[in-house]
Amino acid sequence: MTPFNARPSSFRLALLVFSILSVGLHAVDPPLTVDYYASTCPTAVEIVRKEMECAVMSNLRNAALILRLHFHDCFVQGCDGSVLLDDVFGLQGEKTASINFHALKGFKIIDGIKNKIESECPGTVSCADILTLAARDAVVLVGGPFWEVPLGRNDSKTAGYALVGANLPGSDDGLLSIISKFLFQGLSVTDMVALSGAHTIGMARCVNYRARIYGDFETTSQLDPSAETYVSNLRSTCPAAGGGEDNESPMDYVTPNLFDNTFYHILLKGEGLLDSDQELYSSAFGVETKKLVQLYAENPVAFFEQFSKSMVKMGNITNPDTYVDGEVRKNCRFVNT
Repeated sequence: MTPFNARPSSFRLALLVFSILSVGLHAVDPPLTVDYYASTCPTAVEIVRKEMECAVMSNLRNAALILRLHFHDCFVQGCDGSVLLDDVFGLQGEKTASINFHALKGFKIIDGIKNKIESECPGTVSCADILTLAARDAVVLVGGPFWEVPLGRNDSKTAGYALVGANLPGSDDGLLSIISKFLFQGLSVTDMVALSGAHTIGMARCVNYRARIYGDFETTSQLDPSAETYVSNLRSTCPAAGGGEDNESPMDYVTPNLFDNTFYHILLKGEGLLDSDQELYSSAFGVETKKLVQLYAENPVAFFEQFSKSMVKMGNITNPDTYVDGEVRKNCRFVNT
């Protein structure tokens, strides 16, 4: 956690880091279009939608799993489907990186969609595009906003195992670290706060929130009776001394299966499950982020509108190498042979 009494010099240093990072932003306008498959595979969007409907109807949690896959893909090498690659001789995938190993699921859902599309339009629709469409549909299917998805990404032939830890925000990251990781991707502070709202349908493992519930939770929540009951329940399944690392709790305990703005109301109460989430509202550096949390808590329409814009912006982070040496994988888990 960023200390509340951090010296002003630390803040000036952070601003300097941000200005340096801003020089290398790589979220540029890629050659993507909404109607990319209109002539080559006109049923692609419909197939993804129908398959996601089946997946979410069978288990509402699948929506969050696919949305998380998309985030973790785009923050490493851009949205190139690299997160879907399995380990093989000569290629170490991103799935086994420590921050991903227990966090990422839903790969079989993407496999199923890919198989359906391959039977209709072989070798045409990339896994990266499938995952991006599936993430949009996942949000819509649990009550979230709709947005048009630009398409035309190629799949990467490489994975970024070494980049996972450096690029992806961690559950215990302070606000300045989180902001720097979003800025590196070309995403603004506004994008960061809006995209964090995806946690309204996510689950977290005990190992990722143990430090929070035995740390400053009491300080930020001021332990009113409801907060005291909440943290007591969390501690019952996530002991301080260890054990229960894989026990999970929703990051939005009010409406965990509905995409809404309740996540921000929870932050206002100081009851964010992850340190990295509560930092958006409670950090001494969070002057701008605090205002945005308040805005999205008060105005769900503003949240939905910004989330949609930010998802398109994140989805447009492409891997330029794939336009030279990319491909459309036949199987999302393996590079074509």
